Amino acid sequence: MSRSNRFAGRTALVTGSSRGLGLLLARELADHGCRIMLCARGTDGLAAAEEKLRQRGADVATQTCDITSPDTPQLLLDAVHDRFGRLDILVNNAGIIQVGPMTTFEEQDFREAMEAMFFAPLRLAKAALPDLRAGAGTLVSISSIGGRIAAPHLLPYAAAKFAHAGFSEGLRAEITQSGVSVTTVFPGLMRTGSHTAARFSGRPGAEYSWFAAAASLPLLSMDAERAARAIVRAAERRRPELVLTPAAKAAVRLKGLAPATTARLLSTAGRLLPTPGKQPLHNVTGTQASRHSNLPGWINALGDKAGRRFGEPRTES
Repeated sequence: MSRSNRFAGRTALVTGSSRGLGLLLARELADHGCRIMLCARGTDGLAAAEEKLRQRGADVATQTCDITSPDTPQLLLDAVHDRFGRLDILVNNAGIIQVGPMTTFEEQDFREAMEAMFFAPLRLAKAALPDLRAGAGTLVSISSIGGRIAAPHLLPYAAAKFAHAGFSEGLRAEITQSGVSVTTVFPGLMRTGSHTAARFSGRPGAEYSWFAAAASLPLLSMDAERAARAIVRAAERRRPELVLTPAAKAAVRLKGLAPATTARLLSTAGRLLPTPGKQPLHNVTGTQASRHSNLPGWINALGDKAGRRFGEPRTES
């Protein structure tokens, strides 16, 4: 289903596009008439995502890769050039979510987050810039509300998203005159089922419970398909910034108007979140953590349903 717009006939590369928001962004770009290069680590997930897009009539190809490898940017650009020609749209979306108290994280956790959500997008943007300049292209940086407001129990994620946002905003200031558009996106919580793909430290069951609830309840999270439409629309219109979800918009405004009040609210939230426990665990997958959660199923039902639709891992029984 093609739409008449300035993205029609262009080539888009979306990282982390085998599932979740990345898959939905790729689908939305395909519906706008883009040729799509999907990339992710898992071949099975990529094959399933490719089939879903082909069923919608998309011209799509895939490339398996580790986004954190220094060789990946050239690998991806070669794949795009061989299949489609010049790259016109780059969506830096791939990421990881680590949840838990600061005391349960190791330095390596922060390094992994920075590699996935700062250095990988940095390297790929640098490699793609010649193509983007040649065609007045578009770069979309998926940061997070965590890249504006550092919530407790998400510090590796927030640190990397702050860095990604800073790079993206500074890059726009430098290269706008060359015709390249850079849009930095700050989504709040979205119902993609990402709670099952996150990793949990401390008391994994307790951490999973609050995170899954927040990422599933309608008042706190946003429908992911609606979010993908808004992101592609903002990129098409060459907007410099997009903040998604009413809660995220309210939080950004509050921080700008009353930073001390925001700090007190975040501190209160931190005191309400789970303690590390006597024997904290480290880096437990969401599917494993779900087995130790006492969260009633109806609370995260919408998030789990979205996860099943958008290719996220299934919870364990």
